[in-house]
Amino acid sequence: MAMAFAKISFTPDVQAVQTEMGSRSAYRSTELGETEVPALSAVERAFITERDSFYQATVSQTGWPYVQHRGGQAGFLKVLDDRTLGYADFSGNRQYISVGNLRGDDRVSLLLMDYPQQRRLKIWGRARMVDELNEPELLAQLESPESRAPVERGIVIHVEAFDWNCPKYITPRYSQQEVDALLLGAKLPQPVPAAEKIPETLGNGALPLTVVGLQQLTPDIRTYELRHTNGEALPPYRAGAHIRVPVAMPDGGITSRTYSLTTADDDLRQYRIAVFRIVNGDGGSRALHDGWQLGTRLNVDVPGNHFPLHEDSRPALLIAGGIGITPIKAMADELAARGLSFQLHYAGKAPEEMAFVEDLRRHFPSRCRFYFSQTSEPNRLDVSLVLGSVSADAIIYVCGPDRLIDDVRKTARRLGIADERVQSERFI
Repeated sequence: MAMAFAKISFTPDVQAVQTEMGSRSAYRSTELGETEVPALSAVERAFITERDSFYQATVSQTGWPYVQHRGGQAGFLKVLDDRTLGYADFSGNRQYISVGNLRGDDRVSLLLMDYPQQRRLKIWGRARMVDELNEPELLAQLESPESRAPVERGIVIHVEAFDWNCPKYITPRYSQQEVDALLLGAKLPQPVPAAEKIPETLGNGALPLTVVGLQQLTPDIRTYELRHTNGEALPPYRAGAHIRVPVAMPDGGITSRTYSLTTADDDLRQYRIAVFRIVNGDGGSRALHDGWQLGTRLNVDVPGNHFPLHEDSRPALLIAGGIGITPIKAMADELAARGLSFQLHYAGKAPEEMAFVEDLRRHFPSRCRFYFSQTSEPNRLDVSLVLGSVSADAIIYVCGPDRLIDDVRKTARRLGIADERVQSERFI
């Protein structure tokens, strides 16, 4: 969560409610320090240009909020630069409530929804109106070639803050175009011999779970939200824990895979895991992506933990590579909740291929460093530099590819860091 968002949103009344409800301490750190420049990254830009609608709130002279829906072809909301958005405003019912509100108060708030992937982006900004007489070139940038409706004005928004909202409770919905695409791209299921039919409930563990939520974080990484089938509270766990889940393979056989729980144990109504679809693997992750749906039922064992956090007050250094972020993210959540000092270093190919980048940026803006190896200006993780600056009592946790773990352990020994201070978990 960014400081710009917190300083706009966390008014004294909001802070008072946070204190009453017990969440104030978790959000306090987002308000400390200098406010950053809220530049839209490639992730936000892509998300915005893919939308075919959004909701816009303005403020009236009497202080009442007014929310209006805006729609058009995907991309009608233009990203002009990393701090500026704009759209062409067409003639509607001629009430001009939003336009009138903007004359007296230029503040706007936008809510952009992606219902199929259960994502939403909130944007705060200051808007101004442009017309053909004064700024014809800028207005031309906002027009869409496929639209034949007359443009009355353009709305240009200077972004003051933005925040990715929690996906919880977003019900997946699909447009007619999305439904048609799914139907045209769907493959007819192959008949399975009766003796090899996949069981209605997978697995034979003592804990019954049901898939109640899906979210596509990247093209190849999807999160699954699991709840107790009977609505009961789930067994507790600590950061670093995992569950082993059953997976139905295409040949009708049942195998299992282990996945880390990605959140701290703050809500025992649900477990969350993130699964990376490995194209050239043994097929387990592909089968899970293809087979698990909303309503899929599983019987699993209670969570295990071979990668636990230390229980004392020493600081921590967290290092993640690729999908290795899954237990590391939960550790960051728990360390923050315990009020302990930590730094997180997360390396991957590019932000759009890495899970939880925006979530980590929002919640821990001053504690995270990101490294991208396949961007126009790559910056690679320097393990020697990171370990060389760690405090003498910090515990080091690393999860990711074997080469990353081996590099961290080798470098730690060279720097005289005791082996017991380096904890690691390899992919299973």
